[in-house]
Amino acid sequence: MPKILIVDDGKTMVKIIAQVLEKNGFEVVSAYDGQEAVIKAREENPDLIILDLNLPRINGFMVCRILKYDEKYSHIPVILLTARKSMADKWDGIKVGADAYLTKPIDTDILLEKVKQLL
Repeated sequence: MPKILIVDDGKTMVKIIAQVLEKNGFEVVSAYDGQEAVIKAREENPDLIILDLNLPRINGFMVCRILKYDEKYSHIPVILLTARKSMADKWDGIKVGADAYLTKPIDTDILLEKVKQLL
């Protein structure tokens, strides 16, 4: 069963995404700030990470960069899921190694499709 780390400071958002993923056969772990995200990614070694950008302590761009520039974790696909819709933000996401960039409000069918595609 593939394991997915969901990182968002919105507990409701984490809950919604977790329910959709669990219903579709994925194991879910969660984190609510950037520092916790890096720690959980290293402890849990997930198969994929869904990552918000606006996070307390360390922002999502930095979390992605930390993990993607570490040989042990660079293989883990990262989906940035954010309310930030600008091309500059999307470009920054690509520069730090994100594998996909989706915007909120999220269509859970599109998210699920992207998860399956990256796994």
